[in-house]
Amino acid sequence: MGDVAMLVPVLMALTSKYPDLRITLLTRKRFEVIFSQVPHLKIIHAEVKGKHKGLLGIIKLFKQLKGLHFDAIVDAHNVLRTNILKFLFQFKAVPFVQINKGRSEKKALVRYKNKVFKPLKTTHKRYADLLSEIGYPIDLSLHCVLDKPKMATNIKTLIGPYEHLVAIAPFAAYQSKIYPLEQLQLVIKTLIANKNLKIVLFGGGTKEIDQLNMLEQSCTDQLFNMAGKLSFEEELNLIANVDVMLAMDSGNGHLAANYGVPVVTLWGVTHPYAGFAPFLQKSENSLVADISKYPVIPTSVYGNTYPEGYEYAIASIDPISISNRIQELLKNK
Repeated sequence: MGDVAMLVPVLMALTSKYPDLRITLLTRKRFEVIFSQVPHLKIIHAEVKGKHKGLLGIIKLFKQLKGLHFDAIVDAHNVLRTNILKFLFQFKAVPFVQINKGRSEKKALVRYKNKVFKPLKTTHKRYADLLSEIGYPIDLSLHCVLDKPKMATNIKTLIGPYEHLVAIAPFAAYQSKIYPLEQLQLVIKTLIANKNLKIVLFGGGTKEIDQLNMLEQSCTDQLFNMAGKLSFEEELNLIANVDVMLAMDSGNGHLAANYGVPVVTLWGVTHPYAGFAPFLQKSENSLVADISKYPVIPTSVYGNTYPEGYEYAIASIDPISISNRIQELLKNK
């Protein structure tokens, strides 16, 4: 979901600079709400587990798309499915540009020996480069964030009054990117010493919900587990209205950043140098594992590979440094 969410500020910049441009976005139905504020946007659902599954499904999708007579096609994904679409569209003479994921640079960044440790181009910039290729350059330094909606009444009722509201999304696709819950409890304990502060927890799936329920029960009435209680649209409404988000290297941080929310991210075997930091966040908001103890970090772009002993590298991030950074950001609210 993170790479999808990272498209939002790029499309906001595009439609702001070129208001007469008409854009069609091909994405999964679940993600449609993420783009609800992007003007002049038509969304087509990619039903990759339904009618667009397999080669015949992609051909069916191509027949649907070719009737829309695009002036250009931008492939921000560059995977097998989109490469098949590119092959088919070449017979229609439609310009078709694909993202350069920087695979060789990322390979150099994550290899264990002769590592080239330097910040790479961000994914946001890679998306913007695609638009330049088809003649629509944009400036991502301009105001590209989404408007904050009013907090929904049912969410207000669940949480009650507060002075500061912090969101914590403690899970990620891989264990190596998840901060230990025992240490997270120390972060929470420090934060809720401020009796005017409340914390909302995000997660999904039975196992995650059970863990968050245990976390909620172990703390005071300042902690609220929202997992499984809200629709995705309602979750976005709540995320947009928090003062600070604490997230792993995962999609929730990108969703919050799209609304201009300060996001503190924790990085284990991955690293913001790979280009996946949330939009327009200060570098000091990215807290990384102790490189002196784990010198070959980053070991992976996605967190799925690492040498023995690195699976809990993220635990080397001091809980106090996390709570201190969050409290520093809250001072500006």
